[in-house]
Amino acid sequence: MPHMMDDFPLLLSTLYERAVALYPAQEIVSVEADHSVIRTSYAVTDDRVRRLATALDRLGVGPGDAVATLAWNNQRHHELYWATANTGRVCHTLNLRLFPDQLAYIVNHATDKVLFVDPDLVPLVERFASELGSVESFIVMGATVPDTTLPNAISYEELIADAEPWGAWPLLDERSPMMLCYTSGTTGNPKGVAYTQRSTHIHTITNLAVFPISAADVVLPVVPMFHAAAWGYPYVATAVGAKIVYPGPDLSPQGLVGLFESEGVTFSAGVPTVWLGIQQYLIDNPERDVSSIRGFLCGGSAVPRALIEWFQRERGIRVQQGWGMTETNPVASMSALKPEHEALPFEQQLDRLETAGLPHPGLQVRIVDEAGQELPWDGEAFGELLIRGPWIAAEYYRDPRSPSSFLDGWLRTGDVCKITPEGYIVITDRAKDVIKSGGEWISSLDLERELMAHPGVAEAAVVGVKHVKWQERPLALVVRRPGAEVTAEDLLEHLAGRVAKWWLPDRIDFTDELPKTGTGKFDKKVVRELYSGVLLEE
Repeated sequence: MPHMMDDFPLLLSTLYERAVALYPAQEIVSVEADHSVIRTSYAVTDDRVRRLATALDRLGVGPGDAVATLAWNNQRHHELYWATANTGRVCHTLNLRLFPDQLAYIVNHATDKVLFVDPDLVPLVERFASELGSVESFIVMGATVPDTTLPNAISYEELIADAEPWGAWPLLDERSPMMLCYTSGTTGNPKGVAYTQRSTHIHTITNLAVFPISAADVVLPVVPMFHAAAWGYPYVATAVGAKIVYPGPDLSPQGLVGLFESEGVTFSAGVPTVWLGIQQYLIDNPERDVSSIRGFLCGGSAVPRALIEWFQRERGIRVQQGWGMTETNPVASMSALKPEHEALPFEQQLDRLETAGLPHPGLQVRIVDEAGQELPWDGEAFGELLIRGPWIAAEYYRDPRSPSSFLDGWLRTGDVCKITPEGYIVITDRAKDVIKSGGEWISSLDLERELMAHPGVAEAAVVGVKHVKWQERPLALVVRRPGAEVTAEDLLEHLAGRVAKWWLPDRIDFTDELPKTGTGKFDKKVVRELYSGVLLEE
């Protein structure tokens, strides 16, 4: 029986070539480390990508070799994404918010041959450069090299200045790696995940189906390019020829809103703390115009219902919560209304929009209890979320810890959740964060959501602390909104009726700022350590 070209590989270069051919004049706007703005086009960028690809040859980087990047979201980082992916090299993005010893570990673990670094981050690299065994060259991502102790450092512009543009992109093995991303290492050393040509190609196309973006859109990824490939948006936006705006190092609400206005941004993506900051900025500066934005993806940690509601009611912007992990390449589900929900009252729509959403087409999910038995999708039973599919990791990169995270072809996510009869995933906690009080589970995420629904609360983190009778009880650490005088008693009154009485926190403390991880999530590990000596009594 006749068949299709099933052996034609799924390569990112085929998406890239189409974009350059059809949209050569489309803009790429980049805020640089010195806060200057570069405006270029797909065609001009293509010439630079091809010269960089050739220059990597001269640096001794062959197919399968990894190069490290320590950089913000900017033009040269974009060029590195494509020069490596299109030629079979591996782009290893370094989380610039990790500790120097963690950065040294993952560079050596990935055996990176070259390290590309933004000019303002050179001092960070100098702190661990002497510990790097595999790195042969340091490239400063600018026109010049600042005074530095990095050996034989050269500038990016010098590197590509006289390089001949690469010709036809090679037909690679679709299962070959194209990017290395490491987890943020909350326990032990970070674990690496190798994204492949195939997994990223399928992830790109599926995300375009779930949240359509076209050449008419202006995409600004706030989520860092050093974290899980900026959730894939450099690939997604390029694939359709959209205008791309890279915000560089200024991720302040004022800086981002300024770009939204000046560039006509229609879509953005970032963690809740970013959007909470923008919400407060817009409350304080109601004259700022963000009407070009039709929606944004918010994820990385639980999105407060009050945040979704505020942006919809006050600015007409649809907030869609996404869920994923480094191990899921990374986006695996997204909240969206089904057709039958469009006529529902907004409060009932929010019931769906505040979930982690529906699993993406092509993925399978299930929830299991502590014995590994599958649980029903009834919106009541909750257990660990398992997931599998063509862009889900099957193992960690050269790491003996893989067996504990993968079970019979499924990824164990470590997220505790329930699934509604409609198929919406409701994350109730990380397995390590769930609070066990007298043998019963309390969801710290649910408590955080309800606390942040109070108009006087900007942020809240809830952890379990030791109790003489109940083993563990919830403690809340809260950041007030500017000017708010909310008290612990006010918050307990607010929670009454919203959660079970026995869920109410035994203690509520206030702070000016919550500790956050390198990816902008609340760092509960630090909060737990802060209260590790607390023992609550009746």
